[in-house]
Amino acid sequence: MPSLRDAARGRILFGGDYNPEQWPEEVWEDDARLMKEAGVNSVTLGVFSWAKIEPRPGAREFGWLDRLMDLMHANGIGVVLATPTASPPPWMGARHPETLPRTEDGSIVWYGSRQQFCASSPVYRRYAAALTEDLAARYANHPALTVWHINNEYCTHCWCDETAAHFRRWLRSRYGTADALNEAWGTAFWSQRYDSWTEILPPRKAQYMKNPAQVLDFKRFTSDALMECYVAERDIVARHTPHIPVTTNFMPLWSGQDAWAWSAQEDIVSVDIYPDPRDPRGGQYNAMLADMTRSQAAGPWMLMEQAAGPVNWRGVNHPKPDGLNRLWSLQAVARGADAVCYFQWRQSRQGSEKFHSGMLTHAGEQGRTFREIKRLGAELALIGPAVGGSDVPAEVAILHDWDSWWAGTQEGRPSSLLDYTEVVQSWHRALWENGVITEFARPDADLSRFKTVAVPHLYLLTDAAIDNLVAYVRGGGRLVCGFFSGVADVDDRIRPGGMDVRLRELFGIRTLHEWWPLDAGSAVQCDGFRGGLWSEELEVAAGTEVVAAYRDGELAGLPAVLRRGRAWYLSTLPEPEALRALLGGVVREAGVEPVLAGLPDGVEAVRRGELLFLLNHGRTAVTVAVPGDREDVLTGKPVQGPVELGRHGVAVLRSAAP
Repeated sequence: MPSLRDAARGRILFGGDYNPEQWPEEVWEDDARLMKEAGVNSVTLGVFSWAKIEPRPGAREFGWLDRLMDLMHANGIGVVLATPTASPPPWMGARHPETLPRTEDGSIVWYGSRQQFCASSPVYRRYAAALTEDLAARYANHPALTVWHINNEYCTHCWCDETAAHFRRWLRSRYGTADALNEAWGTAFWSQRYDSWTEILPPRKAQYMKNPAQVLDFKRFTSDALMECYVAERDIVARHTPHIPVTTNFMPLWSGQDAWAWSAQEDIVSVDIYPDPRDPRGGQYNAMLADMTRSQAAGPWMLMEQAAGPVNWRGVNHPKPDGLNRLWSLQAVARGADAVCYFQWRQSRQGSEKFHSGMLTHAGEQGRTFREIKRLGAELALIGPAVGGSDVPAEVAILHDWDSWWAGTQEGRPSSLLDYTEVVQSWHRALWENGVITEFARPDADLSRFKTVAVPHLYLLTDAAIDNLVAYVRGGGRLVCGFFSGVADVDDRIRPGGMDVRLRELFGIRTLHEWWPLDAGSAVQCDGFRGGLWSEELEVAAGTEVVAAYRDGELAGLPAVLRRGRAWYLSTLPEPEALRALLGGVVREAGVEPVLAGLPDGVEAVRRGELLFLLNHGRTAVTVAVPGDREDVLTGKPVQGPVELGRHGVAVLRSAAP
């Protein structure tokens, strides 16, 4: 199977989306010159070029793309060639309105933007396959081709009649009989029993709350339907070029795709990451997404998109201060990226994204952004040979699951304030601030190599997942689990007792009497800390250690944090400092040490291969004590003793030769 390592060949791929069809051809040569000057060795072509290649049904205009492929190759720049199927041309919507998606209330999503396709539409799939076939046949042997990029940010949803028919086929495959479906969906409630398959629809706009199990299955189906589109195009290009790796870019922490399932279908796992430059937790958010993508890839991954400066879709779009783009890019490399790319190369002059930054902004080659890009390109060339293809070791896993996420965000739950991603980020932040490198894992994955497993919040757990967690603890692992976990089974059916009995026995919970969600802005006082968002009325079994109890409110005197042997349970969300201390204590007890002890606040240390990355996320200069004699890869200078890191500063060190 081809891989990112094959495409990178010991380098860090560096570049971005290149949309030259927006510019006169005389600009292309200048682009190539500036790319070489910046150290760009990879560009993505064709992402939104369907109308340019196929201006009318069946037409093919490849001449301009031929010239670009040749130009890139002549300048030593590889091409990540995209199938342009994310944005069908206007002629498709005009001639085939059945390809346009419909919303829950039946409204048509018209053309005029992008991604206006129904994933279940046979007409869309037929046109997409035909174009992909011709694209792959034409460029299969072109020397510039390094990676195939299928579609772009799969994110469409549709509730049309074609989708309804497709959904019914998916349900038949899953359940076999309507009786089995009725049992799984609990249709005895509200007289929802289905007598035949033809009665079943997607969960369209309804009078009141929809059936949660139906909504859950529709989310599963939508992820699978989109993946069918990806796999169809992937198989076409793989047939023509079995030696070229294939990817499609995930959006970070987006609920619409089960990325565990999708990543198994990719040769390269890639992601688009856009932290807010004004977010004081931006560095940790960046680290979390890097850890998640590396885990999905089971090794090196591709940063397909980031912004060199401001984006254009926030309420206020702030530029990146001097050094921040470099910091976050090198942080991605430290955490396993073998490709650092951007949207886009040259900032657009027209269209919806003309205020979204590029590597080459409206200021041109004299602009600050381009100067920073050139510096980064030179530094990546120095780092690449030392880390390319290497992994990042981790001894702690955070469990993450799309089924649980989907089920836990339904209507009618105890608290609409419970945000799955915020809880996951809180736990990752606590471990990150302890200097602990983490991986993400499925709850049913082999966890035996991890010293500690953290479960921030998994409302839905399958029987296999629960058995896996119990076996992990019995095998010597340490498990720390957050509130409102193990509540529902695979069909979103509440388990007897409000939490699976195997988990209650594992954590030493005799009875879970009630969930007590907290109001916005409120907190509950516990021994030594304040808890937010959630609390639970628990009765513990004999032999369970109460680590902390509630000290006020209705639950005063009842347990807040429990421990039974190597299994911990948190029935609330401790404030950040307390969560950091609690999780830090658990991992240290398990023998997990930080990469480098005694770091100043805001400084991150990561080991990848033979290199030690020191990253200052603070806005003031700091001094970091580093043991031993080392060499700074970026400067070539020896390092003995403390390392000075300026604002947003980075040092990349390796042990000095004896």
